[in-house]
Amino acid sequence: MQGDATELAAAIRHGSLSAAEAMQAAIAMAARQEPLGAIAYLDRAMGLASAHDRDRERRIAPDRFSARPFAGVPTLAKDLGGPFRGLPVRAGSRLFERKGGDADSDLASRFRDAGFCPFGLTTSPEFGLSLASEPAIGPVCRNPLDPARTAGGSSGGAAAAVAAGIVAIAHATDAGGSIRVPAACCGLVGLKPTRGAIPGGPSFGNHLGGIASELAVCRSVRDTALIFSRLSGNSRGPVPDPLPAEIDGGRLRIGLLTDTGPVHPTEGSRLAAVEDAARILQRDGHVILPLAWAEFEWNVAASSRAFADIVSVNLSALIETAGLEESRAEPLTQAFAARGRALPATMLWNTLHDAVLVSHAFWALFDKVDCILMPMLASAPLAIGSFPSDHADTYLHLERMAAFAPLACLANISGFPALTLPFGQDEHAMPLPVQLMMPMGHERRLLSLAARLEAEARWQHRFPVAGLP
Repeated sequence: MQGDATELAAAIRHGSLSAAEAMQAAIAMAARQEPLGAIAYLDRAMGLASAHDRDRERRIAPDRFSARPFAGVPTLAKDLGGPFRGLPVRAGSRLFERKGGDADSDLASRFRDAGFCPFGLTTSPEFGLSLASEPAIGPVCRNPLDPARTAGGSSGGAAAAVAAGIVAIAHATDAGGSIRVPAACCGLVGLKPTRGAIPGGPSFGNHLGGIASELAVCRSVRDTALIFSRLSGNSRGPVPDPLPAEIDGGRLRIGLLTDTGPVHPTEGSRLAAVEDAARILQRDGHVILPLAWAEFEWNVAASSRAFADIVSVNLSALIETAGLEESRAEPLTQAFAARGRALPATMLWNTLHDAVLVSHAFWALFDKVDCILMPMLASAPLAIGSFPSDHADTYLHLERMAAFAPLACLANISGFPALTLPFGQDEHAMPLPVQLMMPMGHERRLLSLAARLEAEARWQHRFPVAGLP
């Protein structure tokens, strides 16, 4: 492993480098990696001021400094979600100006309390509507592992920045795979938490009817576990806080899904990585129970419909409520907004009803298994330009996304936690990701299982973290 946020925080805490030096290194790396298009907006003065504040705290209030697990660690916010005070979110769209907000979201405040020093915004597709991060306003975000390929979306800029070592960890959001798909593209760990585990206030505007979650893309499972532990709980949102499950360390029943159906099949090398992960866990004493595509087919289709309907209606409402000039948006964005306006209320109601049935179906599935091990991506990261937004065919766009990540929406629509991590590499040296899904509130157990797979060291980061040797 070429370093992570935990290691960088320890170096700052022990005096190997200052927070200001870490920030300067991150800013310098951002300049060197500018062709990747990972960063949509950078505020050097903000970052250095925040880092100097942490260094000052280390001198005059060392106990308070040490209580922050990521004290002095540079980070980037996503250009969607949040917001973070002073960072001018545009949601990848020309419909907004770059004007910094004057208040943190509840989550942004927790990021700062954890010791992070934000200094910019990462690239997102317009309104997060794509599994690539190539907004018309720019920049086009490229994969650090192969710049001809996508870094994923909609948190592609965050994943590219972390994989390239600009920062060790970055804020991200997930409404239809938007944390997990970019993490899978770039060889990172991405957790979509249980619905309600992470605060979304005070506006809850990015929750999209409960399907969206915020957290981060990370270089290690331990970083993911630490940031989840620090930021989760007491979310004071529209659903109760999930009750965290205890880890008993016993044998688990792991459902193995190695089929994504005939319409959107997954490449053999990616299925082989999932099967290989299952063998490792079976060797540890866990029971592997094969699952059939027939148990998932209706739920996958219903989840895709729910995602499409919810984001369309949400977008049309946002444009109307905010008085935005829709004609300035990308053609695909305009088409999704029109789709939302045209959607009959009864059809939306049926979609939301089906979403509840998806959740119920997974509770029933988790009566017979403790975890589901399945693919994350159907293929290697696609070429830049594979998800164009210069057209109005929403059906075609949704099909392209489903073909790339057939199972991504399941966790969002059901509300269950899901995690992806790399478990090997293909013939082009691109990551082979696997996905784990567990019942609500089982993040600790999910992270423990992920840590076991990570310990196999099937993947190594290509770029060191800025500030670390």
